Parts: sequence; C-alpha cells; structure tokens
Amino acid sequence: MNTQRIQQLDEALVEASKKIKVLNTLTWPTGIEEQFLNSWKNGQPELPKIKIQPPKVTESIAALDAIVHKCDQADPVEKFLAETALSYAHAGRMLMHVGTPDFTRYSEKIYGRPDMVYKLQGLTGVDAAKFFLKVTDDLLGNPQIQTAETNISADGFAKSIKSVVDEFFVHDDVSIVVDPNMSSKALAGATRIRIREGALFSQLDRDQLIHHEAFVHSATQLNGRKQSNLKSLGLGAPRTTRHQEGIAVLAELITNSIDIGRLRRIALRVIAVQMALEGADFIDLFKYFLNEGQSEIESVRSAQRIFRGGAVKGGVVFTKDAVYLQGLFEVHTFLRVAIRDNRPELVSNLFAGRLTLADALRLNPLFKNGWLIPPTYIPLWASDLRRLAAMMAYSAFMTNIKLDRVSLERVIEMEEELKSKY
Repeated sequence: MNTQRIQQLDEALVEASKKIKVLNTLTWPTGIEEQFLNSWKNGQPELPKIKIQPPKVTESIAALDAIVHKCDQADPVEKFLAETALSYAHAGRMLMHVGTPDFTRYSEKIYGRPDMVYKLQGLTGVDAAKFFLKVTDDLLGNPQIQTAETNISADGFAKSIKSVVDEFFVHDDVSIVVDPNMSSKALAGATRIRIREGALFSQLDRDQLIHHEAFVHSATQLNGRKQSNLKSLGLGAPRTTRHQEGIAVLAELITNSIDIGRLRRIALRVIAVQMALEGADFIDLFKYFLNEGQSEIESVRSAQRIFRGGAVKGGVVFTKDAVYLQGLFEVHTFLRVAIRDNRPELVSNLFAGRLTLADALRLNPLFKNGWLIPPTYIPLWASDLRRLAAMMAYSAFMTNIKLDRVSLERVIEMEEELKSKY
C-alpha cells in the first residue's frame, strides 16, 4: 500500500467534495408551501413554480473524475477513494441538471429506485412498503392504537435533547440548531443537528432523533473525522446514504424509538417515489399523502421531498426516499450474517466512519492492523454484541414462522391439543 499516494488522493478528495452540497442546493424557496395550500383551499390547486439555480461545480467534478482515474482499484483503500469520488461526481452532475430528466438519471445512480429487485430474494422496496402499509392500515383501525401526541415546540425539543447529546459526545461539541429552511423535521451533520422551526414534536420524535440522527449520523461522521490516515471517512458521501439510513432506521427499531406513524411515513414515501417516477405530479402526491392520513402541511412537505429536483412533474424525481427500507433490509441482513459467521468486528467497522457494507468488509484488514482506528462513538445497542446477537438470532428464527398458517383462533386449538396430549 502506497501511503503517500493514498494521503494525496485522500486530501484531494476532501477538497474536491466541498462544493457538492446536495440537500442545501435542493432546498425549496420559503413561502412555496403556503402558496400551494392557499391555492388548494381556494379549490384551484396550482403546481408550485420552482427555480433552483444549478451550482457551479464543473471544476469540482473534473477534480473528482481525475481522482477516480488515478486510483488503483485493486487496492481496497484506493477503491474506497475512487468510489467515493465517483459518487460525489455523480451528485455534482445531478445538481447541474436540476429540473431535467438527467437529474433523475443521476439520482438513480446514487440512490437507486424503489422498484429495484433483490435478485436472491425476489422483492423490491415497493413490496416492503406495501406490506408495512397493509399491516399498519389494519392496526390504525383499532381505536386502542393511539398516535403519538405532538405537543413539543422546536425550541423545547432542541433543549430537551441537548443534554443527552452532550452526554454521548463527550469529546466533541454537537450543537442543536432550530432552522426555518428545512423540509425534513431534523437533519444531522458531524457537529450540528438541525431542527425545523415551527414543527411540533412528540416524545417518540425525541427518541427517534437521538438514536437516528445523533447516535448514528453524527456519530459516524465524527468517528470518520478522527481517522488520521483516511480523512474522507468523515465525509457524508452520497454512496453511503443507503446504508447510513439503514443503520439509523434499524437503530430506531432496536431501541423501540419508532412508532406506527413514523413507519408509515417511511413506507408512504417509497410508494410516492415510485408514483412520481411513473408520472404522478406534485398535486397527485399531495393528494396521496393527504388521503393516507397526513395533515395538509405534512402532505405538502412529503411531496416536496420527492420533487426536490427542481421540477414538479414529468418524472423528474429525487429518489433518496427510496433508500430507507432498502438500507434497512441490507443492514439487518448484513448484521445477522456477520454474527452467524462470528465476525463481530464488522459491526464496529460500520460506525468507524461513513462506510457502505462492502467498505466494512474490504477495509477490515486495515482495522485489524491498526491503520484505521475503531469508532470513538458507538451506540449501546451496537456496542453490546451479546444483546445484538440475541436479537439477531431471535429475528433469524422468527422469519421461519409462516404467519399465513396461523390465526388467533388456532391459538385456542393448540392449547387444547396440548392439554389432551399431556
């Protein structure tokens, strides 16, 4: 391994990626939500008129392409650098094509599509989303299932999580900022977690943000920044989004921080991305979310997430919301197999920076020899492998239970059968 060459490529990658800011570039102008809702309430809904200025990133893309060509991809570190540089280059090209079909083409290269079929499973993200929606539809019909009460203001919410965040990040300062210019309710970086101004939150939102945004997204980026030999592990590279979100949603599930509303929102967005790819426009998606039980303002914001590409019709879609369920399946399966195969070190690797699952495997020899260091911050559920192994073993067994053969009435029959046998 040529460490001097890797250092030069690594430094060049960190520098070249600085101007590629996906979510910041795609933020809609303020006031669009209110304008649309006014037209909706007046009975004449109008498609929002969005103009996003493409960033000037031609030089950055050229520098990233040069890094890709310089890397020897037979070397695991240089392969990581090449693939990371390529994902930033794709993101740059995507941003330069806002409002056009090429925007979606590059979005699909980075984030994929919800109808992508897993070859060994024969399933898609759309299939999973439909399953979750069917199950939660049935549950929502039960009056004993109460939705979480959202009565915490953004300012109060920010204050309530600050002490927990400070207690976890003992060597770093992670600030909590209330931001008026956000479509999502929360967004985490290495040293700053942003909360949407004007949003109302529940206690479950608090737990979800802590385990999803802080203990995964902020933690992995901070851990990556502490890698002295590979600083680019601290970048929020677009190629890592699917597995980052997969770890984060799994964290919500393992810590019981997710509720039925949150699970439905994730599933609805997957379906909505597919609808938009098939030609649905902004109004179609707004109506879809509204009919599925979301409020008017949340329906606007949900549709907005999917049309952040600068057009609100014609299949110009930002496909990022497709990754949440896909990432969840992949990460969950990866952890099950890692524990089955007695490879617990791979769990730690996932938190040592912004990595994909393949990175965690390819770079494992460098964690073993100390060239890469283990994570400083790792959530309890992932650090205590005894608990994680028990949960994964249970999960693996339960997948063998065929629910289509079971009914509640059968429970009574089984009990009576056991009595008669013994």
